[in-house]
Amino acid sequence: MSENSIPNPENTEKAYSQTLEYLYDRLPVFHHIGSGAYKPGLENTKRLLDKLGNPQNKYKTIHIAGTNGKGSVSHMLAAALQQAGYKTGLYTSPHLVDFGERIRVNGKMIDKQYVIDFTNNHKILFAEIEPSFFEATMAMAFEYFAESGVDVAVVEVGLGGRLDSTNIIQPELSVITNISFDHTGFLGDTLEKIAFEKAGIIKPNTPVVVGEALAETRPVFEQKAKEENAPIYFAEDLVKVGFVGCEGTKMKMKTSLNQEFSIGLIGNYQLKNVATVVLSWQQLQQLGFNIPEKALAEGFENVNEITGFRGRWEVLRQNPKIVADTGHNEAGIQLVVHQLENEKYHTLHVVIGMVNDKDISAVLALLPKNAQYYFTRADIPRALDAGELQQKASTFGLKGEAFNTVKEAVTEAQSNAGNDDLVFIGGSNFVVGEAIALLD
Repeated sequence: MSENSIPNPENTEKAYSQTLEYLYDRLPVFHHIGSGAYKPGLENTKRLLDKLGNPQNKYKTIHIAGTNGKGSVSHMLAAALQQAGYKTGLYTSPHLVDFGERIRVNGKMIDKQYVIDFTNNHKILFAEIEPSFFEATMAMAFEYFAESGVDVAVVEVGLGGRLDSTNIIQPELSVITNISFDHTGFLGDTLEKIAFEKAGIIKPNTPVVVGEALAETRPVFEQKAKEENAPIYFAEDLVKVGFVGCEGTKMKMKTSLNQEFSIGLIGNYQLKNVATVVLSWQQLQQLGFNIPEKALAEGFENVNEITGFRGRWEVLRQNPKIVADTGHNEAGIQLVVHQLENEKYHTLHVVIGMVNDKDISAVLALLPKNAQYYFTRADIPRALDAGELQQKASTFGLKGEAFNTVKEAVTEAQSNAGNDDLVFIGGSNFVVGEAIALLD
């Protein structure tokens, strides 16, 4: 297919598929190929959005950064805003199954015909500016939100913060969930350096909520906030959230503000994310948003149904129980392992695949040794070879077989697992995405 011509047959599904193929082939995609697609800085973004009339300035925004938890926080905030009656845009990445997951209005994925038309209409502009896949699709999201007439858009950072394309926005509120080691080749090899990059989303006179801070990162946030005259609030100082119990697929909790919530996301690690959202909700109220506590509670309880959120300790099947989680770096896997320790099962089966630019050894060192492993690779160039992963894992006492595809690995794990066993699928967003598509 010529890069200057996208077929547009009557069959929308076919045209949509061909359009996505064009975007992936024509524009560098970081989540697929890694560093070759990374374009730090805002110059391309400014040029692109200037040509589109700066649609990102036509509605209010909330900016979310952080190493882990930003997806959960983004979706919970969007759900609360939507339940409060705001027409809400939500921009996140990467997607798990369908590209449209990245761009939603009131929980509904972007119209496929819009993706086709936007790409067709701007391919000459893409050739002129040569944006990355992320820059181009972010511009698509901002334009779609403007044309949809959203009141507010929740925008998740792609990578880092300071030099991320999304940092073009001037938000009402900035949120930084936490800091841990990830993408160290781009963001720095110390927590202080990574925090400096994330703190780059702090804007002049704009309040910022920090979910978790460490001894190394807190001074970085405080200094940046002082420089920008930005009020800063630390959730761990102001909101405590305690686990009450589980009822089916809901988790009950109580806050230090004497609020009781039921959340549609299982996983004790969500308690810290809930604290971040509650403090963000308070700040939005102070900024003039009208979000009744009832809307916040509904947003928590029905976040998956409202926003289409998936892949966070998601139970995909029962008998045997099959759980998928997108935690993919050292801190994320620590939370996954902690959650596994709370599960009851006879034998643990782990389907795992990773990308080749993560700190694989740090992750493997955390995984439980008393499990049967199914090492695999997602269908992207950036995925680590399953045999190589198996070999590395063996040095940490992890035993299992290698499988060339996620389908083969999941099928074998299902076949081997008894009704009282637990099958966990993770290590990479892309492994989880392929497994969800398979098991759906």
